[in-house]
Amino acid sequence: MVQIPEIQLLAGFCSLPFGASKEQALQIFGQPEEEQNISEELLNNQSLVLHYWDKGFSLFFDLNRNEKFCSVETDNRETVLFDAKIFTLKEKEIIALMKQNNFSVTDTEVHPWGEKRVSFDEAGLDCYFENNRLVSVNFSSLEFGEQYPFFLN
Repeated sequence: MVQIPEIQLLAGFCSLPFGASKEQALQIFGQPEEEQNISEELLNNQSLVLHYWDKGFSLFFDLNRNEKFCSVETDNRETVLFDAKIFTLKEKEIIALMKQNNFSVTDTEVHPWGEKRVSFDEAGLDCYFENNRLVSVNFSSLEFGEQYPFFLN
């Protein structure tokens, strides 16, 4: 069954709710192309990441919290947010879409390598741009968001 990748802010991804188990993810999305363990020593945090490269997303599970689904990184061009294909929108259009849904920009940062991050902390959403084009989106539940400032970018 092919699912349209849908960001459900603060709730989950497609039909997988935040807090779900790895087994629930496997039932919905099947086997990933790769599994990876990531450790963030500064935050004393460990994650299991299921990479669905062909589907354009990675699912993160908190190993410190019984492997609960906590965040997503996606670069799938078909990804939908609030009924809009987010990767077709420019930065100002994403900001307007978020504002229409009561979320404001809380932070922006241009990394030394040129990538720009636009964050909507109350939504648990980070958007990454290169050359004014959206290249990836990271999002989590607020419960997990503060512990997952590291993604694959």
